[in-house]
Amino acid sequence: MNDKSTWAFGTRQVVYGAIGAALYGVFSWATNIFPLPAAGNVTFRPAVAVLIFFGAAYGPWVGLLAGFIGNTLGDALSGWGFYWNWSLGNGLMGMVAGLAMAAIKDFRAQADIIKAVGWGLAGIVVGMLFASLTEMITGGIDLNTALIGYFTPAVIGNAVVTIILVPILMIAFAAVAAGRGR
Repeated sequence: MNDKSTWAFGTRQVVYGAIGAALYGVFSWATNIFPLPAAGNVTFRPAVAVLIFFGAAYGPWVGLLAGFIGNTLGDALSGWGFYWNWSLGNGLMGMVAGLAMAAIKDFRAQADIIKAVGWGLAGIVVGMLFASLTEMITGGIDLNTALIGYFTPAVIGNAVVTIILVPILMIAFAAVAAGRGR
């Protein structure tokens, strides 16, 4: 988990980023058919927990790659095309969550789980704010629509799945790692 510098970038980060992107993309595609009520093109996305987990476990570069490429893949599989601002927003979400890596020592410890969820929530706010505000330029929407129609439902939906699923993923990961003698 935390055996290198938080900002290290090499083969390991590319590999974990690709795995995270594949999982995030496929799981996003699977739930992209569930739009959030009263939200502009925002879907229910439990896969966000996978993105937050990969960032927290493997660092900001992995989170960035998993979020950007995974969102691009999920949108492509859904037939929606490429929206650079939403893919970059998802990448930022994973990157900020990845800052937790430096502070996490034990994926089973309550304090470390809280750190991962907290950084994940910060990442959600940063990433979805970026994506929503840039939609004003790319999609021609007004500030109210960006904040109420896009940002708010995206943050609420992503926060709920992060709070519920990230601790489960962390504890399961720790159990598997312990079983393998890591």
